[in-house]
Amino acid sequence: MRDRLAAFAAARDWQPFHTPKNLASALSVEAAELVEIFQWLTPEQSARVMADPGTADRVTDEVADVLAYLLQFCGVLGIDPLAALSAKIDRNERRFPVPGERAPEGQGSPDRHSPE
Repeated sequence: MRDRLAAFAAARDWQPFHTPKNLASALSVEAAELVEIFQWLTPEQSARVMADPGTADRVTDEVADVLAYLLQFCGVLGIDPLAALSAKIDRNERRFPVPGERAPEGQGSPDRHSPE
């Protein structure tokens, strides 16, 4: 997918615009457009959002836009997104042990819920 996105941009001479800053900004905008769909929905409504074909299409398109910009961002910076995610999960497993297990000395608290 990264190669396909890079070829798409290259065919249109968009590479000068695909800087890390611009791609990060575009990613943020597309993520905000995804959030906008859910902005005023109740939790129950948000859980059923894919039941409405029109809304489901909008959600699917925004997810595709977010993923496309993230992959392009990773391509420009030479980041393997799956390796980065795997390493992050490994760190989070150490920082946030399963309830009842003890965290290694000096590492996170199981009371914290953010996967930072």
